[in-house]
Amino acid sequence: MVVTELVGVYDADGGLLGEAAYVWGRLRGSRHCSLCDITHSPWRRKPAWDAMAAELPVPMRLRHRNELDQGLAAVVARVGVPVVLARAADEWRVIVRNDELTAMSGSVDR
Repeated sequence: MVVTELVGVYDADGGLLGEAAYVWGRLRGSRHCSLCDITHSPWRRKPAWDAMAAELPVPMRLRHRNELDQGLAAVVARVGVPVVLARAADEWRVIVRNDELTAMSGSVDR
């Protein structure tokens, strides 16, 4: 399997309203995204994440649920979010599921 790119999909919507809804839900304790915990601190993206992603042999994109093309959205609808997927040829494969992301407890190194 030759991987050409990686995509991490957050359990949140992008854009001003999506981000605000996530922050509000997070404060109320009703929203959580384990991928967000790994890539972001409470205030910004983690420098450790950026450094790790820069060392990967293929590009790593991060997307919100509402930022997916039709093909990727179909895969995500089937496997759930948050998730990290790898593209091999014209196929997306799950490489890290939500339970595995949760077990990383926000650690980039894990």
